Amino acid sequence: MAARIKKDDTVIIIAGKDKGRAGKVLMVLPEAERVVVEGVNMVKRHTKPDMANPKGGVVAKEAPLHLSNVALRDPKTGKPTRVGFKMIEKGGVARKVRFAKGSGVEIDV
Repeated sequence: MAARIKKDDTVIIIAGKDKGRAGKVLMVLPEAERVVVEGVNMVKRHTKPDMANPKGGVVAKEAPLHLSNVALRDPKTGKPTRVGFKMIEKGGVARKVRFAKGSGVEIDV
């Protein structure tokens, strides 16, 4: 399966409790078809004391979201968009690039 959403992409949540919010992708879990987005889908976890957090307590952290609930943010319009792929030939070398279907703008890799 082609990687439509990658780490460090800016995405918009299109379904669920955080619908309409945007954030940067921190991690992609391709086997589970999920992504972790910065500051979105926050859950609280009760943790035991350890070296990193000597007091322990309740810690808020991001939980994974299903890929179907996020859409890439169009670089031109700022709205959610689908992702397409096209081949670009430069100097006799063809390479595959992602582009926003809404505006046709190439997405930086």
